[in-house]
Amino acid sequence: MAIPPRPHPLARSKVARWANRAVELLWDKGITPKPPLEPDYLWKVGSKGFEITDETSIRTESEIADFRNRLERLCRSLREEARLNPLGHTLAYGQLTAAIRKRHALGRYWRRNPDVAATAIRDPLIVIGQMRAGTTRVHRLFAADPRHAGTRFCNSHDPVPSSPDLRPLKSGVALAIARQINPWLDAIHPFGATRIDEEIGWLAGALSPATFEAQWHIPGYVAWSEAQDPAPLYTEFARILRTDAFAMGNAGKPRVLKCPQFSEDLPALLDRFPGARLVIAERSDSAVLTSSISLVSSQMAFQSDEADLQRIEAEWKRKLNLRNKRMATALDQTLRDVVSIDFADLGRDWQAVMSQAYASLGLTLTPEALAAMMREQEKAAKGAHSSHRTHILEFQGT
Repeated sequence: MAIPPRPHPLARSKVARWANRAVELLWDKGITPKPPLEPDYLWKVGSKGFEITDETSIRTESEIADFRNRLERLCRSLREEARLNPLGHTLAYGQLTAAIRKRHALGRYWRRNPDVAATAIRDPLIVIGQMRAGTTRVHRLFAADPRHAGTRFCNSHDPVPSSPDLRPLKSGVALAIARQINPWLDAIHPFGATRIDEEIGWLAGALSPATFEAQWHIPGYVAWSEAQDPAPLYTEFARILRTDAFAMGNAGKPRVLKCPQFSEDLPALLDRFPGARLVIAERSDSAVLTSSISLVSSQMAFQSDEADLQRIEAEWKRKLNLRNKRMATALDQTLRDVVSIDFADLGRDWQAVMSQAYASLGLTLTPEALAAMMREQEKAAKGAHSSHRTHILEFQGT
């Protein structure tokens, strides 16, 4: 896939500029009203067609209260801090109403099938580490092993089981639109509707800041969320994982999980999966920060006319330090064995690194697993990810 030049971290595509003007024109002409980012309005739209018992379902009162509180505070940050342009406002509206709708749909599914959310699963293998530290590569290599399971992007994007399963088609359409708005998307993270990907969609559905803080300037919500107990998020996450394992028929295989947010919330995650094995993806802080700034800038540029590189750099430097401290504290308190994989070592000789990691985990790297990993490596090599390194070097003037 050819990736166009990216002249600046805050560059916007022609499609993004056109879409922003088109939305603004629709509002100005009164053809479509500007939807308020108010909790009650979003709830009315997102819950349409559902019963109140669908949202409450098998969830506790504290879990229900946590979601409502998060929605209230996130909307406040979006209105008062994010400075969204018309396209950004529309995307925020769409994401939040979708989260409310999927929450109701999941609740209805669990209300009708209460045992599914308690499906017995194998202890997962969890990849943790900073955003841009090589977690995706490590994740996909482990998940390529036929003895392991992974989460399809479409299942992360929409965790509600359906028959027939149209999620790959719907996610493929969503990705096609996203690539038009942000043509550098695959250079930053290689996507595919059915490709193994992180479970960030499940956290976003519970209104974790994981995906939102990389799109919008919402410091009030982020600060508040960082001070909260994330247990309700991971209770919901665990139910979704068990439901997905049931629906996909792979509950008997260890699921390989990955999301950079895990490094921030590790105690809550391990409380839900006490038998999990951990793999840490490591990379120098300077490289992580540079790549993170590029990713966040790419997402914020078309959603706000006031995105600021210095502000983005300061926030993600703070976030990097926070996650380093929280991850180190959590790992110091765990008695389990932890395997570390260095980004540079993986680039030099991935087979040797994976062989050593398997040995440290007490696993056998079978010929079938190695062959599957080789296919994953070949797929990655044909992708557009290498373009991101070129973009960063051009931004730095080297």
